[in-house]
Amino acid sequence: MVLSSLRRFTAGGHVQSDVWMGLVASKLELSLVMHTLSQDSRDTIAYHDAPLTEGELDRPGGPHRAANAAYRPLTISVVIPTKNEARNIGWVLERMDPMVDEVIIVDGLSVDGTIAAARAVRPDVVVVEHPVPGKGEAVRAGFAAATGDLVVMLDADGSMDPGEIIRYVEALVDGHDFVKGSRYLSGGGTSDITLLRTIGNGALTRLANLLFGTSYSELCYGYMAFRRTRIRELDLTSTGFEIETEIVLKARLAGLAIVEVPSFESPRRHGVSNLHTFRDGWRVLRTLLRHRFANPIGSATGEPEES
Repeated sequence: MVLSSLRRFTAGGHVQSDVWMGLVASKLELSLVMHTLSQDSRDTIAYHDAPLTEGELDRPGGPHRAANAAYRPLTISVVIPTKNEARNIGWVLERMDPMVDEVIIVDGLSVDGTIAAARAVRPDVVVVEHPVPGKGEAVRAGFAAATGDLVVMLDADGSMDPGEIIRYVEALVDGHDFVKGSRYLSGGGTSDITLLRTIGNGALTRLANLLFGTSYSELCYGYMAFRRTRIRELDLTSTGFEIETEIVLKARLAGLAIVEVPSFESPRRHGVSNLHTFRDGWRVLRTLLRHRFANPIGSATGEPEES
């Protein structure tokens, strides 16, 4: 275990406190990198276990950084599928954590000005126009476009708080490969889910735990984060809402280090959800059965911890 001292800075550059953190390193020691934050003065931490690139070495201080710790800060991408979310996307982007380096919206041919609304709030947003319908299609297109070391996915309807991103990033920095949000952990919750969806989600989660030898508290929830290099290993194919289940199951089968973190789901701010309870529930069930009986169970590292 490597103990490193991280000094936290406010936007004005004044030291607030010293925090000692322990990180487990497998092959390379991990170096914590200070971040000076913008107006909200919130603390972030990041590390990277890859050497500085030639271009980074040419920057001021590059050789000194390389001599002392050949690491650079992790970059963070956020993927948001959209379709006719003009009344919601601005609210989401306004609350995006300043640690986020790249925001990708994958738009399914919106006709209500979603893209313009997004650019009005965040001019640097990356837009992927994806005409093929389905949330799974959009998510996979967003993952393919992401360039960050860490990738977070969340919905565009305002039901998921972008302020929670720090929880996911911290869990990845702690060494996990995949972080899944849960409305059913202490500190999480929902004010949106219906009784029917609660029953269905609970039944599907129990079945997944039985079939895959896990103890998940949540299965069908789309607030997630990953190391981008591990996403490629999952070979995702789902086209609809079952993409969330496929990600969880394939992460388990691949033996990824998984952790759950609490998340609160609010009601959609405007508009009507594209989720269809019975149709999408059936697709989730088929995904569960297909992946259980077509694949051997991976290593025990796929068992989730509770954050």
